[in-house]
Amino acid sequence: MTALKTPGWLDWYANPSKPRFRLPPGTVDAHCHVFGPQAEFPFAPERKYTPCDGGKDDLFALRDHLGVTRSVIVQATCHGADNSAMLDAVRAADGRARGIATVRPDVSPRELRALDEAGVRGVRFNFVRRLVDAAPHEDLSTIAKKIAPLGWHVVLYFESADLPELEGFFGSLPTPLVIDHLGRPDVTQPVAGPQFGRFLRFVDRNDVWVKVSCPERLTVTGPPALGGEQHAYRDVVPFGRRVVAEFPDRVLWGSDWPHPNLLGHMPDDGLLVDHVPQVAVTTDQQRKLLVTNPTRLYWPGNDA
Repeated sequence: MTALKTPGWLDWYANPSKPRFRLPPGTVDAHCHVFGPQAEFPFAPERKYTPCDGGKDDLFALRDHLGVTRSVIVQATCHGADNSAMLDAVRAADGRARGIATVRPDVSPRELRALDEAGVRGVRFNFVRRLVDAAPHEDLSTIAKKIAPLGWHVVLYFESADLPELEGFFGSLPTPLVIDHLGRPDVTQPVAGPQFGRFLRFVDRNDVWVKVSCPERLTVTGPPALGGEQHAYRDVVPFGRRVVAEFPDRVLWGSDWPHPNLLGHMPDDGLLVDHVPQVAVTTDQQRKLLVTNPTRLYWPGNDA
């Protein structure tokens, strides 16, 4: 039986525009998801939301439409620790995708090796309270210790206001860290203010990569990436530019398709690509953000 979508759910944008900004060959979308399809890959009973379907065929069609070469498919929280949909998509990509899994503390070395062979390169820890129940640090430390020998990393999703209470734990993890969505800064505060300054210091002092992604989640004043807007999310741009300028070799970009749990609007994915040169303003910055850095992290040894 197909479960009904969460009331008010915004489906992904149909018929996105063709980007004006031409992505360089080898571009990696380092943050995207698959939802089901539900009839084949049921959602987890403990999920906090029920999305629309957004399976691998839809993802690959968008990848090709935008001019993306490779994808990093991050396990969606609606699937819990059942990585079947994500793994199916990674395998179907025929070497053009990597995966980020969700695992439990009792995961075995054999299970981790199987995930590694399938193309998984990290696990995600979610600290956003509206999406997951409280994440016990001891369990997460156990997982991080188990994945470290594989050379994997930990993807962290948290609100910037919570960094002071979390950064000590994050710094204790024995793996590289990848931060989702600029650390979700409060963009109504100054880019040179103490909150974002603390985040930048955390990145500088640890083995951290940052995804310059999801301006549509962070914006307060917009304008949205709709109707051909070429200067969307102006309030988020200074934060993205600051991170790209300060850490050019440790930034990644992702589309976040199919954009789970958006409330205000659903962006045109073509216009999200057009947002990239607003934050990575030089050709060198763009190539590092889109090609060189994610290739080094997810396909080491491949020229980029």
